[in-house]
Amino acid sequence: MRAKRKTATIAVACFLIAGVAGVTAAGDSFASAMNAAMEKMHAAMGKASGGDPDRDFASMMIPHHRAALEMAEAELRFGKDERLQRLAQGIIVEQAQEIAVMQAVLDARQDKTPSSDGATGER
Repeated sequence: MRAKRKTATIAVACFLIAGVAGVTAAGDSFASAMNAAMEKMHAAMGKASGGDPDRDFASMMIPHHRAALEMAEAELRFGKDERLQRLAQGIIVEQAQEIAVMQAVLDARQDKTPSSDGATGER
């Protein structure tokens, strides 16, 4: 359990480091950061429809959560309200952990996807 928590913490830290750079690159205003997050989310969510409800759910929710992270980072960068700053910090931690769970499920399902000859394993 400790190893999973440590891995999740490292993943969150890496995501935050990469995400802050993404917000900065998205523009120097709150509006441009929010618009960039929404555009990326909509583009990614539109690609995730394959007929498997579990896979589609995770594939669509990951970009949705990533957009929430980017928006929360924009709030931390540009916002002033302490309550919203705390909320944004919580969103970053919780949504990053949820992304990790959904990605792990997708990765595990991919490993068990039957190949064209019926065998299972990595594709």
